[in-house]
Amino acid sequence: MTIKLLIVDDDPLVRAGLALMLGGAEDIDIVGEAADGSEVADAVGCLRPDVVLMDIRMPGVDGLTATERLRACAGAPEVIVLTTFHADEQVLRALRAGAAGFVLKDTPPAEIVAAVRRVAGGDPVLSPAVTRQLMSHVAGAVPDDRQGKARGRLSQLAEREREVAVAVGRGQSNAEIAAALYLSLPTVKTHVSRILSRLGLNNRVQIALLVHDAGILDGGGDVR
Repeated sequence: MTIKLLIVDDDPLVRAGLALMLGGAEDIDIVGEAADGSEVADAVGCLRPDVVLMDIRMPGVDGLTATERLRACAGAPEVIVLTTFHADEQVLRALRAGAAGFVLKDTPPAEIVAAVRRVAGGDPVLSPAVTRQLMSHVAGAVPDDRQGKARGRLSQLAEREREVAVAVGRGQSNAEIAAALYLSLPTVKTHVSRILSRLGLNNRVQIALLVHDAGILDGGGDVR
């Protein structure tokens, strides 16, 4: 399968470098480029990319706003955000909006190619280890309104699904969850899929962020 990719960055040199680097992969087709978030909707509508590689910081409409607008639409392509920081608030906002992950601008070319392929195949870029790093970064008090909404959403899950969701929030892999909860690996995968579907989420990182917002990672109570 050929992966259709749209590159969004305000720096023409960065766009040219990414196009040269990614265009060398036989299964990736650079269908277009955009210089600002305001151009993304029209570009996606015309070019129908499978994946959008989106710079966060742009002078007009930034990549965060563009990601939020894009992921709110039915049939939206997957988004990988480009950043110079590992886990700042802007990355977290992009992940909450439904981005499938992020890559640093100085990431080796082979890893960016691999990230595009993974996202196109339906897998988030972020590993459990990076998820744990993100959870550590967002540790701290959560506004009451956000916590209440998060707990209300998690209360829609069955008991076993909540247990799996909390384990995802702790950054555990499917194998680690299976061992801790005495479940088979296929059963854990099924639970994760059901959680995503029931809560209308895009990936397990959003599950982790929701669990964090609910304040139940460190004995903050149940959500039933």
